[in-house]
Amino acid sequence: MSLSSHRRLAVSATLIAALAAGVVPATSAFAAPSAPVSAAPAQTPAVPAPDMDGVVAALNSAMDNGAPGAMARFAGPDGVRSRTVGVQDRVSGASMDIRSRFRIGSVSKTFSTVVLLQLVEEGKLELDVPVNTYLPGLLPDDRITVRHLLTHRSGLADYTDAMFADTVPGFEAVRNRVFSYQELVDLSLSEPRTTEPGVSYKYSNANFVVVGMLIEKATGRPVSDAYERRIFKPLKLRKTSYVHPDTLIEGTHVRGYLHPDEAGGALVDSTEQTVSWAQSAGAVISNPADLNTFTSALMRGRLLSPAMTEAMTTVTPTDTTNTRFYGLGLRRYDLSCGTQVFGHTGTVQGFYTYTFSTRDGRRSLSAMANTSNHGAANTALGGTLEAAFCGKKPAPAASARAAASPTARDLTSLPAERDLPERH
Repeated sequence: MSLSSHRRLAVSATLIAALAAGVVPATSAFAAPSAPVSAAPAQTPAVPAPDMDGVVAALNSAMDNGAPGAMARFAGPDGVRSRTVGVQDRVSGASMDIRSRFRIGSVSKTFSTVVLLQLVEEGKLELDVPVNTYLPGLLPDDRITVRHLLTHRSGLADYTDAMFADTVPGFEAVRNRVFSYQELVDLSLSEPRTTEPGVSYKYSNANFVVVGMLIEKATGRPVSDAYERRIFKPLKLRKTSYVHPDTLIEGTHVRGYLHPDEAGGALVDSTEQTVSWAQSAGAVISNPADLNTFTSALMRGRLLSPAMTEAMTTVTPTDTTNTRFYGLGLRRYDLSCGTQVFGHTGTVQGFYTYTFSTRDGRRSLSAMANTSNHGAANTALGGTLEAAFCGKKPAPAASARAAASPTARDLTSLPAERDLPERH
């Protein structure tokens, strides 16, 4: 019996129905609709072939904007196509290698969400129950629910704003430090809350620190054990691991380079660090093939029941562009060709990552550039999504008609979303 079959047997029909019906985050501060937006079964046009020249152009643009190297891997019905540019090690000059591992930053949040939602399916947690029910006295507001954490609607301040206000000094201060979850929560609670619970979307790493605490409370085991048993081993993600508090990336890996806040300053090799400031919000290491496998398997229902996958992919806007949305630990981007892709972005010192899949799981893309604190490189890397999922740009006349559509928006025309403070 498959992993998902075992899990579905553990879920009552009542619970599934409640989960599907209960996914109604409150109205966004950015004029979100009164009800969340489900992934509509669409009248899908013919699937375009990936524009790998366009992918390379996006990777080169990331390099032009400060990344020593970049890479992308597309998996689809016609097979796998990968591209690399630049170097993964500035000292040795080693070329970027598509098999290499790297820190995926906030893409870890989707892994954490899957584990937590599996625990919900098993009856060990409930989405709309206050966090303090499971972790008594942790938060100052009993209205903050588990769902609020996963949708970034808790109002808990993001402690990384203060921690990395000065990018390189802030990083060096925590590079080798080991935090407890409680210390990170305390840092968040020392700041004013950003919103009332449920009122609006406000991205905060503190939310997923608390998610890690919930996972460990429900399982009685470290989050690393939950990732391994519930995701890494079943999907055979042999290049993926949760590394904390060790500082090294084992095996062939990409070195990450952090831009200082001062324009023109020397890049800082930020590869080795504990990532203890993030933990369940960002300490997973992986490579493009494993990330493609993960997002595709998630969308195909191999990790969660159909009802829970639907709950996870039910989204509300994160801004006013009507192209970017957030569900339960999952982003949705609406591309210029009308294709919807689900996944997450990741920023950790020295690395930008995008990993997204179509809702049917048949097409997936993972891309990485080995720099950070340089938003133009992040935005440029996002261009791999348009090229991979939308194919070659249409002729100028058709392009003009598409641009006139209120829903047609090329993501590269928008600044990338920030998972960490960006100062340069």
